[in-house]
Amino acid sequence: MDLPREDRFEAWVQRMGRTHAPMQLSSDRAANYRGRQRLIELADVTVWPATFDSLVFRRTQRLIRQSDPEVYHLSFLVQGNGSATWGRQEVAYRTSDIHISSSSRPFEISAGPEPVTIIGVEIPRALVALPASRADLVIGRQTSGREGVGGLLAQFLVQLASNTGPYQPQDAPRLGTVVADLITAAFAHTLDADLLMPPEAHGRVLLLSIKAFIRRHLGDPELTPALVAAAHHISRSRLYRLFQAEGITVASYIRDQRLEHARRDLADPALRAMQINAVAARWGFSRAADFTRAFRTAYGVPPSEVR
Repeated sequence: MDLPREDRFEAWVQRMGRTHAPMQLSSDRAANYRGRQRLIELADVTVWPATFDSLVFRRTQRLIRQSDPEVYHLSFLVQGNGSATWGRQEVAYRTSDIHISSSSRPFEISAGPEPVTIIGVEIPRALVALPASRADLVIGRQTSGREGVGGLLAQFLVQLASNTGPYQPQDAPRLGTVVADLITAAFAHTLDADLLMPPEAHGRVLLLSIKAFIRRHLGDPELTPALVAAAHHISRSRLYRLFQAEGITVASYIRDQRLEHARRDLADPALRAMQINAVAARWGFSRAADFTRAFRTAYGVPPSEVR
């Protein structure tokens, strides 16, 4: 929605107040402010990709007394930089960092001076499956979205924000649970408190990590359940149980991911010069006949017909 110049900043102030909690906002660009935000509602969790001009957010004790939704806010910084202060504590953030704050604690956050792009998350404190006294210790800690559990959370948020088309409305609660589990894991990792996580949340996060590993290694023809289990320091029987909880097997997940990536390549006009056998080998099929048979079973047509 394109508003008149004189109305933009106040509209942005109101929108930020509804998205997170009431705040005092100021900007040296207020006379001609530009900001874009999209809301992705996942039951009780909200994800909001946004790009906006330089901005200072202030959450005061007075505003907390007036209204406190009791949520944690996370921002994955896609582009730009910023800083945050809580009393005497100050932390600087750069691209690919994750900032964490709470609607229940005063803060001042400065974003800019250039426009920033973030993926924000609002999650009720009750959905973070750690004792509140421990979870609050994460606020102000340096959390990276480049690697580890923070990287897994960042990857999921980027994928979700880039395309919500494949998801149905009934998927929202399940996706919200995934986000909550990843945030709990990121908090626990930052605090070195993995043992505090409920076993079911730990298992779901482990499965997400295993799936990400499989997708990164689809081109390896030696990718097997045994290799996957060894890479994650778990037994094959535990690996099988994790996938059985979703009604699938490890081998079928690997096969289906390979087939889907091959199908995309075959349908890509930019890859028309690549032979079908080369596409198959690219995604871990060492024998062309096995690839053709599996492809026909999955999609009802031979690979050549998709091309």
